[in-house]
Amino acid sequence: MAIKKKNEQTGSGFPLGRENYILLIIGFVIIVTGFLLMMGGKSENPDEFFPEQIFSFRRITLAPIIVLFGFVFEIWAIMKKPKGEGE
Repeated sequence: MAIKKKNEQTGSGFPLGRENYILLIIGFVIIVTGFLLMMGGKSENPDEFFPEQIFSFRRITLAPIIVLFGFVFEIWAIMKKPKGEGE
């Protein structure tokens, strides 16, 4: 009941504030960047195998850490209270 009154007072029908949506977009960009870093490693000839391309630090360690950080950032962006609401 208190939630409905607060939404009626602010006049906004959105569950999150503008700042939250901007942070969600930033988090999405971070996740996409992590997945883009995982791409690659394909050789022209299917009979050739280059493990240094597939099992590189960038694809095995860095990219998953960035994706995980992006998901944590998304959760934080959803949970963050917009300015002026905590008063």
